[in-house]
Amino acid sequence: MELTITQPDDWHLHLRDGALLEAVLPHSARHFGRAIVMPNLKPPVTTTASAVSYRESILKAIPKDSNFNPLMTLYLTDMTSREEIKFAKKSGHVYGVKLYPAGATTNSQDGVTDLFGKCFSVLEEMVEQDLPLLVHGEVTNPEVDIFDREKVYIETILEPLVQRLPQLKVVMEHITTMDAVKFVESCKEGYVAATVTPQHLILNRNALFQGGLQPHNYCLPVLKREIHRQAIVSAVTSGSKRFFLGTDSAPHNKRKKECACGCAGIYNSLVALSIYAKVFEEAGALDKLEAFTSFNGPDFYGLPRNKFKIKLRKAPWRVPESLSFSFGEIVPMFAGETLEWEALLN
Repeated sequence: MELTITQPDDWHLHLRDGALLEAVLPHSARHFGRAIVMPNLKPPVTTTASAVSYRESILKAIPKDSNFNPLMTLYLTDMTSREEIKFAKKSGHVYGVKLYPAGATTNSQDGVTDLFGKCFSVLEEMVEQDLPLLVHGEVTNPEVDIFDREKVYIETILEPLVQRLPQLKVVMEHITTMDAVKFVESCKEGYVAATVTPQHLILNRNALFQGGLQPHNYCLPVLKREIHRQAIVSAVTSGSKRFFLGTDSAPHNKRKKECACGCAGIYNSLVALSIYAKVFEEAGALDKLEAFTSFNGPDFYGLPRNKFKIKLRKAPWRVPESLSFSFGEIVPMFAGETLEWEALLN
């Protein structure tokens, strides 16, 4: 079996910087036309000038035969100004502003501590400039169970936010629960959407512990119960325009994953399209795969759909056990396993 689809985009991608950027970028550039690039570097990308500089670093690392286009984001802080939002829009290179609650995930310590008190005027400016807010939707209160942090964030932050600023475009990133599905579906279409990762479509929280602790299945938001996975699969395979591809591919050196306090993040760029195809096939919804991978995202962002095509072929291939580089190793998602679909350039 073979499918030809419009070249997909990745609406949530971590490329890092330096040697790590150069190592992982070719894997994304091979199949995706564009990607929303996350700004949680050290130091974070908080200004338009730093976003443009980061973009130039990415462009230098893109393989010569690739048409990959990085779409940049700003890292929202308590100190972000309305003027910076204006600069960002005027630059033509910034396509969203990322909201990390302080302490929620990797390199989020500089994130927002008081969204409504310290950032509301910036959000109003984002409405004026038509810049979406890209949300890591988890509370960081240690008294809230880690498996409930998305649900509580929706109730305490996102629902009040869309009520107060109904014209703000919001992307709820890497949703993990049926609560997130219900929230997105309850909002006005075209204003609130969600990205969905391959890991949250195919794995539940058992994958963290089967056969021992599995650090390469650890990501944030953490994997949830099977009922939540099933709800997300039903949502994305329904044909709804509110959901689109966002891998949240997050590379870490193997030694930083396999240690006493391992990093959160799954490196899935090698396997993402294979997994999405498997999920849609098992749901009997291969006819809806192209909209999820290639149409819904650009339509939400007001961008043209890609003109290039790629092929997805049902043929077994084995994922490498690890990827070796000068700085160390990266272990990809499903390392050493055989997958059923492979992505090819058309």
